[in-house]
Amino acid sequence: MTAFLQGLSHFGWVEDKNIRIDYRFAAGEPALFKTYAAELVGLSPDAILTGGSPAVAALQQQTRTIPIVFAGVGDPISQGFVQSLARPGGNITGFGANDPTLMGKWLQLLKEVAPRVTRVAVIFNPETALFAPLFNHEIEADAPSFGMTVSLATVHDDAGIEEAIAAQTREPGCGLISLPDGFNNAHRDVIIAAASRHSLPLIGTLQYPRAGGLLSYWFDGVELFAQAASYIDRILKGANPADLPVQQPTKYSLIINLKTAKALGLTVPLRVLQVADEVIE
Repeated sequence: MTAFLQGLSHFGWVEDKNIRIDYRFAAGEPALFKTYAAELVGLSPDAILTGGSPAVAALQQQTRTIPIVFAGVGDPISQGFVQSLARPGGNITGFGANDPTLMGKWLQLLKEVAPRVTRVAVIFNPETALFAPLFNHEIEADAPSFGMTVSLATVHDDAGIEEAIAAQTREPGCGLISLPDGFNNAHRDVIIAAASRHSLPLIGTLQYPRAGGLLSYWFDGVELFAQAASYIDRILKGANPADLPVQQPTKYSLIINLKTAKALGLTVPLRVLQVADEVIE
């Protein structure tokens, strides 16, 4: 939100001076999305900024007229949020993310850094990761080319996370993928701690290796919110969201936590270290 407010300031909008902002944070709790969507629409705002598929879906059920700008939604076409990326066509547009084809890159990196991985468990909450079928299909299609099998580990709370990750230790050779899901982000520390406790290599979004996970190849989600300020500005000045194209991330970063790699007994190949954008030692 700090990045978003800074972005707004570049266009002359200052909170509590010439723009009012009402906040709601669902923190990955499914029941809160509908409640907060109804509350915000009831305020009759000039525009709504949101992040993630569950929030967009909840808002879409509440209004087809109030402009909605999202930051970080995967494949908004298949989810029915926009008609096309070039011309969204309705009251929703924004800055996309969560490209399913990146899952092949995640599998490749996991195999390069942890070559003993022969199966991968995908952690996600189906109530908040509405895009999960797209991602899981990509993972299941690409995994055999890396000599991996796939299991889907659905989770709904901290206890479920602990149980799902512990279950992966019953057989050797497991690696973990934490899907870029609002629930997973909110429970990231639990996922990382469980993976560390059971000595399992874990790949997720950029915050994961910075908090103790093994690695990540992803875009800067904070930057998306900074960019979203430009669309809010244009809408407040009269632009129609139907005519504002959905934009996709253009920069991805590879981050590796060497301390975690050493704790797992892994030697990160030099070729991977040479192309990393950030190495945590």
